[in-house]
Amino acid sequence: MSDFLATNNPCGQNLLQLVATGNAIIAELLRLADFIPPLFKVLNIRDAGKYADIIFDFSYFSKQEYYDDLINNRADLQDLDDEFRENNLTLLTRFYQAFESVQKYGIEFNRYIEDLTNGTYLQQTVESVIANEAGKQLMTEAVYLFGVMLIILDLKYDGAARERMIVSYFRYSGKRNALDSNIDEVGKLLARNDGFSLQPYKRPVGYPENYFRRIGFREDVIGIIIGRLRSDDIYNQKKAYTELEHQTAAYATQASMLYVLLYFYPDVLHNKQAVMREIVDKHFADNWVINLYMGMTVNLIDAWEPYKAAKAALNNTLDIQAVKSRCQMIHDHISKLNKQVEQYLIEGVLIEEYVLKHISTLLKFMKECNICLKWIILHASELPIGADINKRCKQMLQIVTNESQYDPSQVFKLLLNTAQFEFNLKEIVSLLLVEKHDRWIANRKEAVERLIELADVFSGTMPLTRVEKNDNLQSWFRTMAKRIESLDFEDWTSAGRQTNQIMTALDEVQQFHELDTNMQVKQFLNDNKRLLSTMILLNNVQESTISIMDLVADLSYAWIIIDR
Repeated sequence: MSDFLATNNPCGQNLLQLVATGNAIIAELLRLADFIPPLFKVLNIRDAGKYADIIFDFSYFSKQEYYDDLINNRADLQDLDDEFRENNLTLLTRFYQAFESVQKYGIEFNRYIEDLTNGTYLQQTVESVIANEAGKQLMTEAVYLFGVMLIILDLKYDGAARERMIVSYFRYSGKRNALDSNIDEVGKLLARNDGFSLQPYKRPVGYPENYFRRIGFREDVIGIIIGRLRSDDIYNQKKAYTELEHQTAAYATQASMLYVLLYFYPDVLHNKQAVMREIVDKHFADNWVINLYMGMTVNLIDAWEPYKAAKAALNNTLDIQAVKSRCQMIHDHISKLNKQVEQYLIEGVLIEEYVLKHISTLLKFMKECNICLKWIILHASELPIGADINKRCKQMLQIVTNESQYDPSQVFKLLLNTAQFEFNLKEIVSLLLVEKHDRWIANRKEAVERLIELADVFSGTMPLTRVEKNDNLQSWFRTMAKRIESLDFEDWTSAGRQTNQIMTALDEVQQFHELDTNMQVKQFLNDNKRLLSTMILLNNVQESTISIMDLVADLSYAWIIIDR
């Protein structure tokens, strides 16, 4: 298969564009959420005061003529209506365009799947796209982002407020009879969910799966994507989290996506016990509070309460003794990590030479700090809406805070110290990457020169004390110098192997010919091995090191919590 994201591959480019659009829509929804006019958010429309007679929910469409006549027959209501339109139409237009974008996004995804099925994209099918590395990531993200849009609309925009804004836009925009009007479809998707409310919190039976079902995503396609998430590490994050105990951290991103996708295929949540057990063991083995999107958290105890299979699978994670044991471990880690990170922050400790020699250890330490922080910040913070009235959620929160001896000041201290440690480490690694090539070449040049000097020592032409002429050693050192000179920076696999072989050979000749007896010769050899060792260490610092650091240091899960 040609490169899926190549500019001449419309299948990949269209999906990439769809996902980019999805992220932009979510950003707009989050921005606008803070600017909903208060009049649209009142619980009872009568609380809107004098505007109560000109603000309507979707019941307006069944009695449109009646309400229009009511306003047109009263001069005071006409004036009020004109004033309200003038003051709010610009903002209402922006809200409606955001709502319409959500609906169009869902339609575009359905059309994309239809095109794949119908053979519009030559030699491409749903299965082939999901088998491709970039394809499976984008396909998963496309569905996940739409689910996040719907969740944001219910959490940030009250259902009644959505309806009132859409109706007001319909009345004021002049698009009542426009052929290109999409308002009916937008209204069907974003109509309030009967029985659902945030204040007071109520969750009706079948929510949110019935809400998600409105757009009509094909369950067979969702099933294929879920199957890929079950079996794969779609973002290859196991490369960053190699330790066994870090498995759930490695799968955290796709775990959030899987949580959303399951609502498009609720049969798994309700009835597929073996599948849910597998999903939980892989993605939620030691956590039940997840980051949904940019700091919006979900407590799975509450979210999966209505689903038999999901609830049963999660019970293993919620075993009281296992939770207490993990809490105790987190408490010990916070204390230990705080002491250790303070040592690293002492001036003169985290220097280039130390970073070169211990980059793997430092990265592992960085992972431990971030994994510990993420777990305690998510699981010890106040419960998200809905979970705050769930008895079992409250019980687990109490266990976490008690057993971990939760001290926010110590957690915040570790967070700040870790941030400083990451900054210092990244600064050094970035500098090493910039200078890596030049320093590697300089070390190679110096190593060659020193071996040639050493060869000259054994030629008998240089007046070094008590060094006898030895043609064999002279020839051998010159051969080694040529081998070092032939090392190619671009072909590091071969160069690294050869460098290790040369260092081993230098050790062997030093012992076999008893060269340790001459301090000057010994110093030459030690300096050479140091130069070669630095060349190896320099090549251990890769561009991927920065990528791993960025991945591990991601704090988006605390985007909202951090303010507390």
